[in-house]
Amino acid sequence: MDAILQVKQLIGGYSPRRPVLHGLDFEVNAGEMVGLIGLNGAGKSTTIKHILGLMKPQQGEVKVAGTTLAEQPERYRSAFAYVPEAPELFPELTVEEHLHMTGMAYDVAETDFAARQEELLEQFQMLPKRKAFASHLSKGMRQKVMIMNALLAQPPLYIIDEPFLGLDPLAIRSLLERLVEVKQNGAAILMSSHILSTVETYCDRFIVMHHGHIAAQGTLEDVRRAAGIDRRSGTLEDAFYKLVTGGRP
Repeated sequence: MDAILQVKQLIGGYSPRRPVLHGLDFEVNAGEMVGLIGLNGAGKSTTIKHILGLMKPQQGEVKVAGTTLAEQPERYRSAFAYVPEAPELFPELTVEEHLHMTGMAYDVAETDFAARQEELLEQFQMLPKRKAFASHLSKGMRQKVMIMNALLAQPPLYIIDEPFLGLDPLAIRSLLERLVEVKQNGAAILMSSHILSTVETYCDRFIVMHHGHIAAQGTLEDVRRAAGIDRRSGTLEDAFYKLVTGGRP
């Protein structure tokens, strides 16, 4: 499998004297969805900020599509789309204008853009809101716009941080169905979420972070083994709690 995202011996944080991340090593391959899970403060958001290029590694490196941000900034940035936990839109732009701006940023051909836009607006029940300004949308609708922007771009890598907050059940189902589809088409997906049952159902592999370290990673069987529970039974949640509490209730 081709590694779209490579994180090698990553040490980083806000202060060189007190790094938050301690030697992270993992990959996300083409055609797979990887769940990034951990307690609040485990280092998930800091990891994502390093991947996005918002923070510079103190040691180690991050590669997207075979290059680092320093080597080829334009290629690096154009190779991923990001859906943040809190939607961030331009209040004076409409839904359609956000999508059009994304299409231009990712150099989507006009013919492809029109078809993708209509499909996404319909799938996420946003056709009646296509001319609405972002400032007039609910939080859930703003999150839908962020998701549609990412899906419109069709990059090799999707980085998705707590995407379900504010979404209604139908929108959650639409998002998950589209993620399965883009994965089958060869995209790599790194998804951070606290909803462990959903992560277990949809992700192929898992990265469990704890105190800035990777406590376990791999398939569900690998995580169960690392947690010291039966490899044939037990949920991801069972293994996760064992890993982050050391077996304490």
